[in-house]
Amino acid sequence: MTSTATEQETQPGFVPSYVLGDWWSPEPGAAAQVVRDASTGEEIARVSTDGLDLAAVVDYARTTGRVTLGELTIHQRAMRLKQLALYLTERKPQLYDVSYRSGATKVDNLIDVDGGIGVLFTLSSKARRELPNANVVIDGALEPLSADGSFVGEHIYARMPGVTAEINAFNFPVWGMLEKFAPAFIAGIPSIVKPATPTGYITEACVRLMVESGLLPAGSLQLISGSARDLLDHLDYRDSVAFTGSKATADRLRQHPNVAEGGVHFNAEADSLNAAILGPDAEVDSPEFEAFVRSVVTEVQAKAGQKCTAIRRVIVPNALVEPVIDAIARRLDEKVHVGDPRAEGTTMGALASLEQLADVRSAVDRLIAGGGEVVYGSNEREPDSASAFMSPVVLKWDNNRAEALHATEAFGPVTSVTGYDTLPEAIDLAALGAGSLVATIATNDPDVARELTTGISGHHGRVHLLNRQTAKTSTGHGSPMPHLVHGGPGRAGGGEELGGVRSIFHYMQRSALQGSPDLLTEVTGQWHPGAAQRRVGAPAYGGTPEGEALPDGATAVHPFRKSVETLKLGDAFVSELRQATLQEITDFANTTGDIFYAHTNPKAAEANPFFPGIVAHGYLLISWAAGLFVAPGRSAVYANYGMERLRFLTPVGVDDEVRVELTAKRITPRETEDYAEVVWDAVLRNQRDEVVATYDVLTLVAKREEQALGG
Repeated sequence: MTSTATEQETQPGFVPSYVLGDWWSPEPGAAAQVVRDASTGEEIARVSTDGLDLAAVVDYARTTGRVTLGELTIHQRAMRLKQLALYLTERKPQLYDVSYRSGATKVDNLIDVDGGIGVLFTLSSKARRELPNANVVIDGALEPLSADGSFVGEHIYARMPGVTAEINAFNFPVWGMLEKFAPAFIAGIPSIVKPATPTGYITEACVRLMVESGLLPAGSLQLISGSARDLLDHLDYRDSVAFTGSKATADRLRQHPNVAEGGVHFNAEADSLNAAILGPDAEVDSPEFEAFVRSVVTEVQAKAGQKCTAIRRVIVPNALVEPVIDAIARRLDEKVHVGDPRAEGTTMGALASLEQLADVRSAVDRLIAGGGEVVYGSNEREPDSASAFMSPVVLKWDNNRAEALHATEAFGPVTSVTGYDTLPEAIDLAALGAGSLVATIATNDPDVARELTTGISGHHGRVHLLNRQTAKTSTGHGSPMPHLVHGGPGRAGGGEELGGVRSIFHYMQRSALQGSPDLLTEVTGQWHPGAAQRRVGAPAYGGTPEGEALPDGATAVHPFRKSVETLKLGDAFVSELRQATLQEITDFANTTGDIFYAHTNPKAAEANPFFPGIVAHGYLLISWAAGLFVAPGRSAVYANYGMERLRFLTPVGVDDEVRVELTAKRITPRETEDYAEVVWDAVLRNQRDEVVATYDVLTLVAKREEQALGG
C-alpha cells in the first residue's frame, strides 16, 4: 500500500549520511527502519542507506581522504584533534539534548559525550609529547647487521595504505566513534563510521558538529547512517575494520572472505561477562566492602547497564553472599530512580530501544532457567508499554559453576551474585567467563591482590584493583581510559583499542628497515651512528674550528648557535681531550658527598673486578662533557631538559682523558611554540678512543636565528 503525501509529510525525517564530502539522504519512500524515543516511544527518525554507493564511499576515502591527511604530520593532525575537542566542548549541550532521547541520563552523557571528547584531548596530547612531528616513527633500537656498521636495521611505523571502517555499538554513540576515530586520524587513516541504528542519530549530530568545525580534511571522516550492507566487499589487505558489538556479529564478520582470506585487518571488542571479586579480607564494615558494593551498583545503573564493561558476575566469599546482596539492594533503593532522563530526579533511564529491552528480558529468563534466583527487582513485562524502562535485577546463584551464569550476558541493569571458598576457586570462576574486558579485585591484602591478579590477568584485558586508598580516586571498574588498553581475550573479542599511542600504532604498519646509516637517516628523519656528519671543533678528531670554511664552503658554526632554521641532522661538535686528575675526583666526592669507595679508597677500588683503581664518578664525567660541548656566548639553545639512555661503558681512571662527540640526532618542531625539541647523540671517548659513555641530551632550541640569546 502506498502512503499518501500527507502521511509522508508527517513521517520523521531520515538520519542523513555524510559521504563524498556532503550530506546524503535516500529518496522519499525508501524502505527504512524507524527509530523511537526510548522513554516515550515517539518516532523520532528513520534510517536507510537505500541507494548509497558504498564502493564510491571507500574510493573517496582511499583517494581524497588519504591525500589530505598525508599532507599533515602526526603533530599537525594531533593539533586538529585538540582544536576539535575544544569546539565540541563548547557545544556539548546540543549533544546532551539529542542523547536524552536514547534514555541516557546526565551522568550517562558525561560518560559518552564528555568521555569521547576526553579521548580527543588525551590522544592529541600524548601524540605530540611522545611521537615525532613526522609520519614515520622509529620502534626500538638500531640493530647492527655488519661488523663495520655500514649495514644496519631497525623497525619503523608508517601509516597503513588503506582506510578504516569503524562499526560501533548502540550504547556509546559518541565515545564509541571518537575513541576509534581519534587514533586513526592521528595515524593519517581516513575513517568510515557506521554507528548502530538505534542511536545513530546521536552520532550524526556529533559528526555534523565536527564537519561544521572546518577542522576535518576532506575525506578524513565519512558517516554511514544505516545498513553498511556490502561495505566489507570493497575492503582489502590495505584496510582495517574496528568493530564493537556482539560476539555473534563479530564471528560473522570474521568469516567474510575479505577478512578470512583477503587480509583485512579485523579488531573486535565484543561480549564480556566481567567479574568483580571481593577479597576474603573485606569484612562487612571495611572500606573495601563499601567500595565494592558502590562499584557494583554504579555498573548496574550507568547507561542502564548497557556497557560492555559492566559487572555481570559478583564473586564474593560464601559467608558474604547474603550481606553483599543486602547491601546492593539497599544502595539500589537509595540511588536508582528509573524514569525519563529529562525528568528531575531520574538517575537511570530507559534501555535504548524496545528491541533491546526484549533481548535483556529474554536473557534474564535464560539466567533464571539456568539456576539463578531473582533476589532484587523483577523481570515481569509491562503489557503494551511504548517505553523501554526496566528496573535493576539482581540474581543469586547457589551453583557457582552453573553454565548460564558464565555464558549468558543480559546487556542491561542485571548482575549476578555467587560465592567462593578459596582464592583458587575465585580465579577459576572468573576464568569461566572465557575472556573478559575487565575485572575488579577489591582487597587491601597485598598477598590476595597478587594471587588473584596473577591468576586472572591472562583472562582479562584490564584488572582494576580497588581498596581504601583508591576508593575515592579510581575512575571505576567500567571506565576505559584513553591512556590504557581497552580490549580482552576470548569472548571479549581478542582485540585491543586505546592504550595511549599504542592505539595510533594499530593504524600503522610496522616494517623492518635495512640499509646504510645514511639512507636510514633520510627515511626516518633521525640521525643514525655511522651516517654523515658536519663536524665542528677539534681538528684532531675530524672537526673544523669555528669560523673556518667547511669542505662544502660554508662557515663552521657550533651546532648550539644554530636555530632550527639552519640546524641539520648530523651537525656535530667534537671536543679536545680533558684529563681526569685525582684532585678533581676527590673534590667532587667531597663536594657532592658521593664517597663511594671506587672514588676514594685505592685498595678497595683495585679489588673491584670492574675498576683499575680509583675512577672518576660517572656524573663527574657527564658534567665535564657539558663543559666540553656547551658553546660560550650566543646560543639558540633555550634549555637542557634532561638525558635519556645513559650508559657508562668504560671506567675512567686517574690521568685518563675524555672527549665528547655531540651530534644533532632528532629535531621535533612544536606546532604551537617558538622552539623545537632537539635530541643530541652524545658519546664520551677516552684517549684510546674507547667509548666511555653514551646518552641522549634533550634540549629546547629556538626556531629562528633572531631568537638566539646570550653574547
